Amino acid sequence: MARVDLNSDLGESYGRYTLGNDERIIPLISSANVACGYHAADPVVMMETIKRVKEAGGAIGAHPGFPDLMGFGRREMSLSFEEAKAYTLYQISALAGMCKAHGMKLQHVKPHGAMYNMAGKDYQLAKAICEAIKEFDKEIIVLGLSGSAMITAAKDIGLKVAQEVFADRGYEEDGSLVNRSKAGAFVHDENEAIARVVRMIKEGKVAAVTGKDIDIQVDSVCVHGDGEKALLFVENIRTALIDEGIEIKALGA
Repeated sequence: MARVDLNSDLGESYGRYTLGNDERIIPLISSANVACGYHAADPVVMMETIKRVKEAGGAIGAHPGFPDLMGFGRREMSLSFEEAKAYTLYQISALAGMCKAHGMKLQHVKPHGAMYNMAGKDYQLAKAICEAIKEFDKEIIVLGLSGSAMITAAKDIGLKVAQEVFADRGYEEDGSLVNRSKAGAFVHDENEAIARVVRMIKEGKVAAVTGKDIDIQVDSVCVHGDGEKALLFVENIRTALIDEGIEIKALGA
């Protein structure tokens, strides 16, 4: 039986501001990528998200980003190798400490937003992130864009990897995600998203924004928790995967 992890980026509320539909999405997924305070979240939100994931029986990953609350971590930054490494270590240490206090272990690390996209192409940035992860705990899984520099860097330094695809995002021919400002960046139709996900898992193929089929490897499927139709997408994709005989399991399960 085919199996896949179903993940979502969560815990992205901040103070009195609520973002996403965490309460309803968490029971439907197998892994949660939890914001660590740089692009979103605060200590209370982080703690509450961990509790919810634990109650639902899910797994937790750290979702570190650039220190950019104003821009939600989606603006590019120029960092030195040392800065990128330190920022990553700082954030995963904070979330892992909270996980430990609640009897949970950090399963994976998945960078957020601009950090994720830049590390998908910039090997040195990816290596800095991966070195931070390895020095913290070499058993943590690196969750990165399928076929990206992040996956290559993680493998090169001996870390476990999981390759991720997106249900609600468009792809360029090189396997990168279409920039959010461009046409074709998002998949708005849930039926189209479902068909794409099933094909990626079963055939290892996805149609790029140009219409050309590209190869893709799937260990985990992401649906953004802040998307307009996030809950609907997660509900329908989960149902479709089960109907297709595809088992939904956390990466470390």
